[in-house]
Amino acid sequence: MSAARTGSGRAALLMASGFALVWEAAVRVLDVPAYLLPAPSRVAQVLVANAGLYARASLITLGEALAGLILGVLAGALLASLLTLRPGLEGGVMTLAILVKSTPLVAIAPLLTLWFGFGVLPKVLITALMTFFPVLVNILSGLNHTDAALVDLFRSWNASQREQFFHLRAPSALPYLFAALKISAPLALIGAVVAEWTGASGGLGRTMWLAYSNLNLPYLFAAIFVLAAAGAATYRLLDWAERRAVFWLAEPAL
Repeated sequence: MSAARTGSGRAALLMASGFALVWEAAVRVLDVPAYLLPAPSRVAQVLVANAGLYARASLITLGEALAGLILGVLAGALLASLLTLRPGLEGGVMTLAILVKSTPLVAIAPLLTLWFGFGVLPKVLITALMTFFPVLVNILSGLNHTDAALVDLFRSWNASQREQFFHLRAPSALPYLFAALKISAPLALIGAVVAEWTGASGGLGRTMWLAYSNLNLPYLFAAIFVLAAAGAATYRLLDWAERRAVFWLAEPAL
């Protein structure tokens, strides 16, 4: 398995390198101006020259994304647990959750900024709203799809509903939790950036907005590259954690 993963990582690196080379060659051959599409080499120069600026902006955005992700995961997991123990509430609660998910967060972000100011709180709330629904749906699915034979076994032991939940359903839902995290973690970064566009004093979203306002595409693409790298690193970290937490599976769920 480790050899396959190493090969997959090398293939991804080769594909990214090949894409960057094609991009660089196309920009140079077609003589595309930097204000339309900067070459990767130009973006790399901007990153190196402004490493401190992008590092500070990344820490702000990552902090907001992490706080929102934790809040969204806790809310989704608690609500999924409640619906598992009280299945009669599922219809009404899921309808409200779908309504929240269907509401454009780009429209909500300015309202939260107006209500709570330009601090960290509206960014965390937007990120939590963006990550809440995938966590709720995945964990609820995992809790409700426990092996029926194991459920019957626990019942034969006269296990209470609480014991079944903590000793059977919750461990069985772990792969679904990690699947939700792999979806929600990149969404948390996007949510933090979108929230920063509506008003912030720092962060990658603020950096991107200023670069766009000034038509400074090398700075804009540099922020995009940093955001993409953070998303990829987060996914790899979660994949590593899943292989150790869900050790009883031969191949962890994606």
